Amino acid sequence: MTPPPSGQQFAIGRGDQRAVIVEVGGGIREFRVAGRDVLEPYDVLAMADGGRGAALIPWPNRLADGRYRFDGIDHQLALSEPATNTAIHGLLRWRPWRACDAQEDEVTMRTTLHPCKGYPFHLDLAICYALSDDGLTVTTTATNLGTTAAPYGCGHHPYLSPGDGGIDAAVLHFDAATRIVTDPDRKLPIGTESMRGTPFDFSTPKPLGALTIDHPFTDLARDDDGRAWVRLRGTDGAVAELWVDDSYPVLQLFTADTLAPAHRRTGLAVEPMTCPPNAFQSGDGVIRLTPGATVRTKWGARLTRP
Repeated sequence: MTPPPSGQQFAIGRGDQRAVIVEVGGGIREFRVAGRDVLEPYDVLAMADGGRGAALIPWPNRLADGRYRFDGIDHQLALSEPATNTAIHGLLRWRPWRACDAQEDEVTMRTTLHPCKGYPFHLDLAICYALSDDGLTVTTTATNLGTTAAPYGCGHHPYLSPGDGGIDAAVLHFDAATRIVTDPDRKLPIGTESMRGTPFDFSTPKPLGALTIDHPFTDLARDDDGRAWVRLRGTDGAVAELWVDDSYPVLQLFTADTLAPAHRRTGLAVEPMTCPPNAFQSGDGVIRLTPGATVRTKWGARLTRP
């Protein structure tokens, strides 16, 4: 039998919760509760489009011209998005990960990023997907196996599901003080603006309508546990929720207007990012991972009902 495009599938469950993790990219293909999607899935016989469910390592989003300078040395990465002349979403989206420590309600995916042209650094990487009574928790761990410091950023690319129908009628609740303004052609940062009073201000819940969003946001409002939340209420009244811990200071929201028609505006991408776009050039938020050092980041998702 020919394996599916995303390789082996690893299903975990707890009560009425079910998640499916894939070998290719170590990403999440589906997460649902009692048959209702929390994260928008993609078909088992399809490649993940629009970054759906992918891990974005060792940098999220776009890097201008694929170039950066680290510790006085210039590096050139392949331009994985030629239309914008950028390198996008890291190096591991299409590489195989292996399942380790698999249990009924938890699985850890691991891979090694060996030194390569443009990123001559050596990382051990693990993503733990775990289900609990509080939903899904995703913990990403990176360890520098090399002898020199490495630049590191981490992101993930899940899409919150509105349930049946598209996102236009869904109600979004998301509280951030600042939008990182990007240029319309290359989606690279050119400044910042306050969210308050703009069409992107969802600090008070309101329907998305026809608004197009493909922007990073920062200065996130956080609860007493240090979590920032994005909540999307579908027409069925159920709320798909995504949270990030304080290791993720940036969230990119994307209404998927540029995807193929079948997936256009059917889910809202909510992308936890440890740094903004073009960080390897700007240095903004880049983690300096010294030899032997480890960094962990966490995000999660759940479904609540009225």
